[in-house]
Amino acid sequence: MSRAEQPSRRTVLAAAVAAAVTGAAAPAVAAPQVAAGAHDPGRAQPRPIDYHAWITHREWRCGTAQGTRAVPGPRPGVVLATPAGRTDYTDPHTGTTSTWEYATWTSPVHRLAVPATEVIASWNAHTPDGTWLQVELQGTYSDGTGTPWYVMGRWAAGDQDIKRTSVDGQTDGRSTVWTDTFSIDDTGSGLRLASYRLRLTLHRRPDTRLSPVVWRLGAMGSDIPDRFTVPASVPGLAQELAVPRYSQEIHKGQYPQYDNGGEAWCSPTSSQMIIEYWGGRLTPEQLSWVDPSYADPQVCHAARATYDYQYEGCGNWPFNAAYAATYQGLQGVVTRLASLTDLETLVAAGIPAITSQSFLKGELTGAGYGTSGHLMTVIGFTADGDVIANDPASPSDEAVRRVYLRREFENVWLRTKRYNASGKVVSGTGGVCYLYFPAHLSPRRLKALAAVGVR
Repeated sequence: MSRAEQPSRRTVLAAAVAAAVTGAAAPAVAAPQVAAGAHDPGRAQPRPIDYHAWITHREWRCGTAQGTRAVPGPRPGVVLATPAGRTDYTDPHTGTTSTWEYATWTSPVHRLAVPATEVIASWNAHTPDGTWLQVELQGTYSDGTGTPWYVMGRWAAGDQDIKRTSVDGQTDGRSTVWTDTFSIDDTGSGLRLASYRLRLTLHRRPDTRLSPVVWRLGAMGSDIPDRFTVPASVPGLAQELAVPRYSQEIHKGQYPQYDNGGEAWCSPTSSQMIIEYWGGRLTPEQLSWVDPSYADPQVCHAARATYDYQYEGCGNWPFNAAYAATYQGLQGVVTRLASLTDLETLVAAGIPAITSQSFLKGELTGAGYGTSGHLMTVIGFTADGDVIANDPASPSDEAVRRVYLRREFENVWLRTKRYNASGKVVSGTGGVCYLYFPAHLSPRRLKALAAVGVR
């Protein structure tokens, strides 16, 4: 788990308001037992969540390019073609200043279906050695005024050229970026973000032909109402997916330079489970830096590859999604889901999800701990509708599979407010999740993702 019952950036938020791998066939899943009429992905429901992405060749061509070029193919994207200029970047985590060529791509304006109190960007890209990228967001408030350009992340798959980082201290007095989340400072004022555009800046070593390639760029905007509890959902699915099980706790003390070691690695451990469910594997060469005496070295690799040097942790949400997409043929997004029914829709189509939740010890029966922020992998539902989760906060890989009571799980995951151990009102994540899935999807999986607002 992430720093159990210590202040996290999510608590602060509430208080203030390419590693290529071999591909494999999709894993086998247990036969579903679905209640009649349940999980119709075509059902229409009002959603306080708007996830939008640019992914097609036509969409990449609709953006404003300064030195970038849209490329077609099985996985369309945008690349650095002719540099727009050069810039010096001083890495705040090494003090090293280097010169880079750069080019930019700016999306069209996306008007949010739901004017938002929070926005989280995410992206999928390949950054060869000698390249990196920056993602920025600029929006228009509901009163017609604009935000500045906010940096949502400076990212590379590796850590040799730059140290991937979020950027602190970004605010205009009306909104603030908290690590990876744009947030309206005073939601009670009625102010919302009505629209936004995203800007990519692609960097490479001067006088080379290197380039990042970005396949997916998107953001999730939402306006989840303040709530300490959520309505109970009706169970509709009994199914379990065969997802690998990894414990973060067996890595305690390993590589303390990455968020004090494995005890805080819930996010990359969960990511690695689903990556391997879809067939993602690391080569011995990619794992050669890991101490050979350590079990599950791929979890150590995931921690290093998701580490945010500013946040000083592995729990940056879009950095985890971007890491998943460094595996050949995978995509990753950060979004919110509206209910456990949404999770059932995904599981019924063979798509597990990584959920983010916080709770006191005793609020989630069988967990045995409390946490201010923890990621786990939902892999199915029992015949009674309870949640089957691979919980990395377990003493061994064998102990990772847990069953949590449906009513308790949906509340600790979907609420936006809660009381901590001191009785103080702090934040809940309001249904945040990571979704990883193949770049090329069956019609059934496309329909399930569309039903939860993702394409």
